Amino acid sequence: MADVSGVDASAYAFTQGVRATRNALTAWRRRPWPIFRLWLLGSLTTAALLLLSIWLIALLRSGTVAAAAPSEPPFATGGIGDVARILVHNLLVLALHTMACVAGFIAGSSLPLQAKYQTGVNRVIHERGRTVAMTCVVGATAFSLAMQAYSLGGGIAQVAGGLHVEPGLVLLGLLPHALPELAALFMPLSAWIIASRRDEWDQLLAATVVTSAVAVPTLLIASLWEVYAAPHVAAALLGY
Repeated sequence: MADVSGVDASAYAFTQGVRATRNALTAWRRRPWPIFRLWLLGSLTTAALLLLSIWLIALLRSGTVAAAAPSEPPFATGGIGDVARILVHNLLVLALHTMACVAGFIAGSSLPLQAKYQTGVNRVIHERGRTVAMTCVVGATAFSLAMQAYSLGGGIAQVAGGLHVEPGLVLLGLLPHALPELAALFMPLSAWIIASRRDEWDQLLAATVVTSAVAVPTLLIASLWEVYAAPHVAAALLGY
């Protein structure tokens, strides 16, 4: 490691972080597919597991929730206000996931660089930053997925009851926008997991930039589909 005597530790960590981010972006620009393929596979796997959980919960809750006829997207055509509402909600979720990436970068890359210049409790906090970050992100993600699965599963059960169809059929009609939407939302977390397993914490800031750049247009397209196209797909598939 370079001699940083007399140099502020935070400034040094920032400089190293900027350099690592620039190097990662340059490397990925030359060969984007190998790393993007891993992020995509991880996010699609997470999305598929969530959808499977939603389906199972919808099956379990069928008959236990009040049936409801669909009256808004993605089961009824909406307007630009619905697009904005859905997009803003998804962007908030994306922001939370990207914040996990940034927190991982700080805890896994920046704090260890500063640890040797700290003493006492501060040093312990800097040295244990990775463990704390991993625990918080894993716990928050698991809680978020469980709540989403329970809530969305109940919603699918309600619609299925209102239309007198199987929950799996309702979910099938939502797949064209739900799968890419969920994959886009989970891509930053997929990058986080891959970087942490490879001990490449210094690449998380670059991963945040790239995954967000991919996710935002994907979420916009998914929102447009959910409001304007999904209702017609659902109507044709479910016969209402």
